[in-house]
Amino acid sequence: MKLDQATIARLAEHLETCELEARDTPKITDEYPDMDWDDAYAIQDSIRARKIARGTRIVGLKAGLTSFAKMKQMGVETPVFGFITDYGSIPDGGEVKVSELIHPKVEPEIAFVMKHALKGPGCHIGAVLAATDFVIPGMEVIDSRYRDFKFDLKSVIADNTSSARFVVGGLPQPVSEVDLRTVGIVMEKNGEPVAFGAGAAVLGHPAAAIAALANHLGARGEEIPAGALILSGGITEAVAVQAGDNVTLRIQGMGSVSIRFK
Repeated sequence: MKLDQATIARLAEHLETCELEARDTPKITDEYPDMDWDDAYAIQDSIRARKIARGTRIVGLKAGLTSFAKMKQMGVETPVFGFITDYGSIPDGGEVKVSELIHPKVEPEIAFVMKHALKGPGCHIGAVLAATDFVIPGMEVIDSRYRDFKFDLKSVIADNTSSARFVVGGLPQPVSEVDLRTVGIVMEKNGEPVAFGAGAAVLGHPAAAIAALANHLGARGEEIPAGALILSGGITEAVAVQAGDNVTLRIQGMGSVSIRFK
């Protein structure tokens, strides 16, 4: 690590304040260009600790930048990982207040709910499928705190991978009932299709993102707990939204889920 604990705590407070007050900031690597991956996750961990200390419940985990489309869009080559909160959970068909966000975008995802704990190293797709209770359609509302949505990988990790809001719904399915590689999705904004894709866009198989998360946590002495909800990453590029928009995701054989913005 290149940063001391005081700097990590200060940056965590700064980024979380930007999130809670919906104001942007230049990416933190502008000020600390030599910070490393451990620094980035340490800042994220400090943000999580701040939230837990205030009574926020961590309700799941997320993988980000896992689709080839997202990697190309953001100019990166490596997935990133973060957490999701209770206040970020929106009911199916519910509303998101745009005034609470900076520059929201929506991405379609396949969410996993685990029946068994999962820990790396050496976690693979087979282990993920064996440990999964069911999969369910989901959408994540991402909202980078960085000005003009411009950031590098270390900055976005520190910013909890742009996590903001999420919704899950539709028809939960056991993994034995759906081919997660070939399952098709369409996302509509205000009734017009804006994104098409298939599960294989996420690292070749969405379960590969869960395995990568388990191996990431295992290297840190942590695990994916039983019962965890995990967003496996955007299948397509993120779609910008504004007040008045209504977004619906339909996944083949898994029903639909929707969210409104006001």
